[in-house]
Amino acid sequence: MIYYKTEEEVELIRQNCLLVCKVLAHVGSMLRPGISGSVLDKAAEDLIRDHGAVPGFKGYRGFPATLCVSANEHVVHGIPTDKQIFKEGDIVSVDCGVQKNGYFGDAAYTFAIGDVPEDVMQLLRVTNRSLYKGIEQAVVGRRLGDVGFAIQEFVERDHGYGVVRELVGHGLGRNLHEEPEVPNYGKRGKGPMLKDGLVIAIEPMVNMGKKEVVTSKDGWTVFSKDRKPSAHFEHTVVVRKNKADILSDHSMIEEAIRGNAHIKGLEYRSAVA
Repeated sequence: MIYYKTEEEVELIRQNCLLVCKVLAHVGSMLRPGISGSVLDKAAEDLIRDHGAVPGFKGYRGFPATLCVSANEHVVHGIPTDKQIFKEGDIVSVDCGVQKNGYFGDAAYTFAIGDVPEDVMQLLRVTNRSLYKGIEQAVVGRRLGDVGFAIQEFVERDHGYGVVRELVGHGLGRNLHEEPEVPNYGKRGKGPMLKDGLVIAIEPMVNMGKKEVVTSKDGWTVFSKDRKPSAHFEHTVVVRKNKADILSDHSMIEEAIRGNAHIKGLEYRSAVA
């Protein structure tokens, strides 16, 4: 069943999404060659708890960490550990969720450490831009398929990358994952009608090569089958009449990146337009 949120519920979810982005900004300020995933994870959990919230992912279906930290060919659900050491040229997707006052927040961002090759940077730019292509369709009267179609068309037709099929966005509220599922592919004009008050997490996961993915032996980490890089960006939004209201705030993360000499910003070019 799809649950539509009241204004009060939307504001509680917004507060949580803003906390998520504060956590992601903190992680972005720390990222550098030589740092481990476990250090980032502890810092994230400490910050979440300092704000009176609890990690939304830790313990969810048995997941062992606060953050999902996925580097390079890893698409999502990477488990941060002491052995996960980042180096110059890595791209690192960090996905975070929090729970407070009975509701969740969720967002993700992919960071580039140091001298990342230009073709990989272009993958990040296109994936991030595709997120906003999908958000543009999240308005009253459109259908869920319009969101996925906009992302898929931009990613696959316009840029030749692969949109992951096995992993999708989702509704968000009192539960981390609610109906409806929000695929990053689809047919225009198909799927449930979008109505005011629907809160969804839109999160394109895009492979530089083919769309196929494989799950690691740890049962969590998903990686591209051809081992080519993958990028992931996520916003939580609420459907409105003329324009979706974005509840998360990536500008907080981008400001932190500008203050970290080890992180390369996206700097858009005309090829992404």
